[in-house]
Amino acid sequence: YAMLLSLIFLIVLVAAVVGFVFRHEIKTNFESNLNLALRDYNVTADRHSEAVDTIQRTLHCCGVQNYSDWERTEYFTQRGIPRSCCKSQDDCSEEDLKDPSKAKLKVFVDGCFFLVTSTMESKMSGVGGISFGIACFQLVGIILACCLSQYITNNQYEMV
Repeated sequence: YAMLLSLIFLIVLVAAVVGFVFRHEIKTNFESNLNLALRDYNVTADRHSEAVDTIQRTLHCCGVQNYSDWERTEYFTQRGIPRSCCKSQDDCSEEDLKDPSKAKLKVFVDGCFFLVTSTMESKMSGVGGISFGIACFQLVGIILACCLSQYITNNQYEMV
């Protein structure tokens, strides 16, 4: 049991170190994937388009850096900025979404990349604290399992 807990502890420790060391690569990867999702965005309900819509609706953002990122997509030439960027769904017509100057007043102007990364970074202290607490419990479990094993081994020879 102590070896199993030690193995799990080491796996979590390695994952935490790798995540910390490669956090900048993770950000860069996320930004390029978000740009790719915008480029390939369409109205058919594929997972990437749904994810972009969910991020934009939830975080009240639009595009990667800002709403004008949509102007460089094929979707914009056909339909304008997606409705998931609208501040109010009732006050957002398709004509407004096709005109960037009108759309600026109707959609969220902040980009999603900064909001997603700042939200993740703000939550990391909580995740780190919980992970540290779990790691402490694992270490206590490892120590107690080793003590129990030692106690059982020592008492084996005293039986008569």
